[in-house]
Amino acid sequence: MSAQESTIGLDLSLTSTGWATCDAYGAIQSKLKGMARLDEISTEVAKIVLKTSKNPVVAIEGYAFAKRSSHAHAQGELGGIIRLNLFRKNIPFVEIPPTNRAKFVTGRGNANKSEVVSHVSAKTGIVWSGSGADDECDAWVLRQMLLAFLEGEDYEHNDIFDLSALDKVDWSALEK
Repeated sequence: MSAQESTIGLDLSLTSTGWATCDAYGAIQSKLKGMARLDEISTEVAKIVLKTSKNPVVAIEGYAFAKRSSHAHAQGELGGIIRLNLFRKNIPFVEIPPTNRAKFVTGRGNANKSEVVSHVSAKTGIVWSGSGADDECDAWVLRQMLLAFLEGEDYEHNDIFDLSALDKVDWSALEK
């Protein structure tokens, strides 16, 4: 199975979890609250991951520690649930810091979500629009970073993204 077919990007969020696979991308947007919302999102993520391939590999955006939010604990719970579910199913995953995601696309680690979307659109021609578009784009970028790491010189976008953003990502979870 190729890296193209087995890689998944996840941008976890309580309101709009972005996901990207080899043939699709989207956002899980829950209107539920509390544990019901965590259950709904984690169930949908599990479906996406398990239908992607028999040997999935996942890139998850790491926590944004500087972000001030009243939902920080719930966001942490969602991240913990997703990571635990992947661990229990022996699905390797790597966490990519938000600054590395931004640098990969824009060359700057402090670029905001709209700058990332704009740069991806300009470089690839993919148009991101509608509710959850920035989350879908982030998941797509995370998947591209995973592909760039796994495919090395064979990665199709080596000439348009800043590959130095891969250097400070801890890829050791994929070495098993």
